[in-house]
Amino acid sequence: MSLRNVLIVVSDMEKSKQFYRSLFGLEVVSDFGDNVIMTERLVLQAETVWKDAIKAEVRSGNDFELFFEEGNFDGFLSRLKDRKDVIVLKDEYVNSWGRRCILLKDPDGHLIEVAG
Repeated sequence: MSLRNVLIVVSDMEKSKQFYRSLFGLEVVSDFGDNVIMTERLVLQAETVWKDAIKAEVRSGNDFELFFEEGNFDGFLSRLKDRKDVIVLKDEYVNSWGRRCILLKDPDGHLIEVAG
């Protein structure tokens, strides 16, 4: 058995695709409208499809995080400066094993940690 993808529920597909493309360099691999597979195996699914399939409300945010490693951490921090669609929860810090990190939220409130 192997884990194939990580799926997150999004309220605005175009906004989410643009967010992950422009900030993390992810590209669309397959676009099925309400389901989009991006590079790095990130899947975006429209909230309406999720609610219909699961028959439950969407909980967003603080029960998981996406973790990215960035080779040019200073460059990444510089790209964040003028972004209005990024909520910084925790400015740059050094984690317990000595890596520089920053904690963000995407437009739907999903937690994202980036380490350099």
